[in-house]
Amino acid sequence: MLTKSQAKIFFLAGTIIFSVLFLGLSYDTHVNKHDEQTNADKITPEVVAGKHLWEANNCMGCHTIFGEGAYYAPELTKVIERRGAPYVKGVLMSPTPWGEYTSGRKMVAYGFSEKEANELIAYFEWIGKVDLNGFPAKPKYEIKKTK
Repeated sequence: MLTKSQAKIFFLAGTIIFSVLFLGLSYDTHVNKHDEQTNADKITPEVVAGKHLWEANNCMGCHTIFGEGAYYAPELTKVIERRGAPYVKGVLMSPTPWGEYTSGRKMVAYGFSEKEANELIAYFEWIGKVDLNGFPAKPKYEIKKTK
């Protein structure tokens, strides 16, 4: 059992050690890995325009990107990898609400122009290539053989 003064020293030493460790790892991440993980050099004006469309239409009110946002609609971090650009473009340009008829959830029919849809796709492609250390995890599908 620790005395009161030993407990204070233990607490202060632990706080200092872990604070230095946290600051060191944060510095390493921001200085050494930030640009290579975020692909900052690949941000084009089209990607920026797509981000502005994302924000102006409050897409985060339903969807998530990088795990941030609402959970009503699908996670879109790797949507181009999962569905492909033509599918996403069709959804974005659809003049009618789009969605799953089984759950009753439907995406609002924004009816984006082709230029706007391409900007959003550029944004989705860029975020899909950001190194997120394995997030979101790829689902493990089992292929069942039928006879």
